[in-house]
Amino acid sequence: MAESLKLTLVTPYKKVLEEDVDEITATGSLGEFGILPGHAPFLSSLKIGEFTYKIGGKVEHLAVNWGYFEIEDDKVTVLVETAEMAQEIDVERAKAAEKRAEEALKKLSPEDKSYKVMEAALERALIRMQVASKAARK
Repeated sequence: MAESLKLTLVTPYKKVLEEDVDEITATGSLGEFGILPGHAPFLSSLKIGEFTYKIGGKVEHLAVNWGYFEIEDDKVTVLVETAEMAQEIDVERAKAAEKRAEEALKKLSPEDKSYKVMEAALERALIRMQVASKAARK
């Protein structure tokens, strides 16, 4: 059994990271899941959420926005729309996005086409602030 996982995380714009990691935790469409070396082949969609990986006891946090997760033969491929490392998140920008989304949701009904878009924007802002707070605690 391998002692690590080969993690590759990519957005449409760039390869965000390529690392040998000890452990991964992600938010799938059916809930949070964890991956260790030797895991069976697995494919999942990802939703807006926190993505973490551990290297030698050090945990790194990212905010990710929708995508796919695949593991096979201890190789993990993650394709997401966006990914931000905790230390790179602009908290003030996330707070402003949260405020804009909350204001828009107050004016919309759930039947409105823009309602789901604003719900997703709010969720993204909240996750970004949550992930950024973990970088501040290091």
